[in-house]
Amino acid sequence: MKRPTDSRTLWMAAGVAAVAAAAGPAAAQSQEIRGAVTFEGGTVIPQGQLKIYLEDRSIRDEARRRAAITRIQSDGKSTTLAFSLSAPATLPPSPTLQIVARLERADGWLLARGSTPFESGPPVSVKLNAATY
Repeated sequence: MKRPTDSRTLWMAAGVAAVAAAAGPAAAQSQEIRGAVTFEGGTVIPQGQLKIYLEDRSIRDEARRRAAITRIQSDGKSTTLAFSLSAPATLPPSPTLQIVARLERADGWLLARGSTPFESGPPVSVKLNAATY
């Protein structure tokens, strides 16, 4: 035999639904950052490992300075490489926040580096400049 639903159960269900509705849009979700990497002069991006990450230069602690990293393998034949990066949900706004791209050989030797200020919204473009030693 099924028990009739009392008013306490209805109020409890309504409260849970209200909390879920209020938290839904405000719930922290990671932001997808999309963009493309090119090489100086529009030439082919050299072969190597491309690391792309968010960096806030104002943070002194190295462990917290970099956030969200992605890696892309460059075959040495493309002039543009597209990327997507998931930014942390708790990303505080900062004028010193930037997207950094580093191209390294397999042995870790830096070939090129580029950065651009982070702006939420449109796809970003990062231009790699050859490293000089």
